Amino acid sequence: MKRRVVVTGMGPVTPLGIGISIFWQALKEGRSGIAPISSFDSEGLPSRIAGEVTGFDPLAFMDGKTAQRLDR
Repeated sequence: MKRRVVVTGMGPVTPLGIGISIFWQALKEGRSGIAPISSFDSEGLPSRIAGEVTGFDPLAFMDGKTAQRLDR
């Protein structure tokens, strides 16, 4: 089966960076977004590493009411 797909934009929000150019550069450099958890105390948890997104301001992309429904 053939399906057509249209990409209308790209705006990744990832542990490697926010925005296509920063994200793409990190991929080309082979960087990993996985690191020790720094946003809360992970002592005693089964895993103490994660891919945390830093520097993201949801209010730059959506209204405050929508942003409040996000996980952090």
